[in-house]
Amino acid sequence: MSQTIKAAIVGTGFIGPAHLEALRRIPNVMVTGLVEVNQELAEEKARLLGIPNAYTFEDMLKVSEIDVVHICTPNFLHYAQAKAVLEAGKHVICEKPLAVKIDEAEELVSLAKSKGLVNAVHFNLRYYPVVRQMKTMRESGELGEVYAVMGSYLQDWLFLQTDYNWRLEPDKSGDSRAIADIGSHLLDITEYVTGLKITEVMADFSTVHKTRLKPLKAIETYSGKMLSMDDYEEVPINTEDHATVMLRFDNGSKGSITVSQVNAGRKNRLNIEIAGSKSNFEFNSERPNELWIGKRESANQHLMKDPALFTPEAAGLISFPGGHNEGFPDTSKQMFKEVYAAVRTGKQPDSPSFPTFADGLRELIIGERIIESNKKQAWVKI
Repeated sequence: MSQTIKAAIVGTGFIGPAHLEALRRIPNVMVTGLVEVNQELAEEKARLLGIPNAYTFEDMLKVSEIDVVHICTPNFLHYAQAKAVLEAGKHVICEKPLAVKIDEAEELVSLAKSKGLVNAVHFNLRYYPVVRQMKTMRESGELGEVYAVMGSYLQDWLFLQTDYNWRLEPDKSGDSRAIADIGSHLLDITEYVTGLKITEVMADFSTVHKTRLKPLKAIETYSGKMLSMDDYEEVPINTEDHATVMLRFDNGSKGSITVSQVNAGRKNRLNIEIAGSKSNFEFNSERPNELWIGKRESANQHLMKDPALFTPEAAGLISFPGGHNEGFPDTSKQMFKEVYAAVRTGKQPDSPSFPTFADGLRELIIGERIIESNKKQAWVKI
């Protein structure tokens, strides 16, 4: 493979440009192509984003110099697009969820395996250095036995009845919203940090806005544009604004998570607290450079992100010295550094450090069981 790895990005909503910005911070990676729903839009967005080539999806697949494709489209497109990219012999990084149906995700895992191509799902929130620090401290015994996990992921971008986005439409997003969209990140981090597997779930959903006012003109995620009442139509909402899930783990311990997209003032707050027999760890993504370590018989500790004080594995995700804050945009950069190191070898590693299609399938299975539990109002085994 030539020294510079060439990539294409499919989709230009909120997350496509975030992928682009992260890739531009990695040496010897070049985004040479942009894909949108039609050639005209692709050309307009490519000009805006400074990407040299604009393609339709089918045309991009035929460009032999593109090695890697980033799929940043609405959920219902992920399966077909990831499949086509793999069949075209290209490595793929897919936004979560990997697919909207379990059988589709299973097919992608198996296809990626048979092709030997690098495959990753963008669970980028694992890549806060503090998250890997918690994982490595747990592995070295500093947490002790896990007693309980308490997590929440709170946002307010769907707080108002007039807040609207394609994620509210099950045909584009799937049968779950808050759990699938942000709960999947929290559940992924829970298993990643604790090393435990969730074995059973008990869920309770609520839809705060039974109907929402859908804009008759297109608006983008987090754009905050104001419209007048004549610009809306009222539509029914069938997915959850808020969910609480109790968890059982394979070591016999318990946990719970709450996810909400209607908590005023919480912009994007993933919080996880892990109670262990030696310590308690707490991480909050709105203060991503801090780890709170709780103690019973000595003073509590407040560990600030600093490569000199972190384990080597966590220090590997830090680009700047202590006191120089890093945040959300850096998580994608750090993840893509690991993924592109694999791309350089031309094949998926045997035990990748990054989240793979198999991790995407795992989150989809947990998510489906959570939906089933809410419907049955009963415990459901994973």
